[in-house]
Amino acid sequence: MIFAQLQEVMEVAQNEQDLPDYLAEQIQFIIDHQQQYKARQAQIEKLIEQVSLYDTYGQTGYLGMGVSNLILEKTLQRLIDS
Repeated sequence: MIFAQLQEVMEVAQNEQDLPDYLAEQIQFIIDHQQQYKARQAQIEKLIEQVSLYDTYGQTGYLGMGVSNLILEKTLQRLIDS
């Protein structure tokens, strides 16, 4: 299921990439309120991709492939506020 996948990438990002707690809390909110977000599969898939590419020093890696906390914040804000 898509929310289990989101949970998994969030935990990896927390453990391996130092995902900030405030971002993890917002992601966990989405996971905890699946019914509210299940119709937004494309947005959740984009969030999963971004979380899996999260880089504490986003955009500084090889070819700038990392996702910074600012990019992730904007995605979460759009998802939660809509």
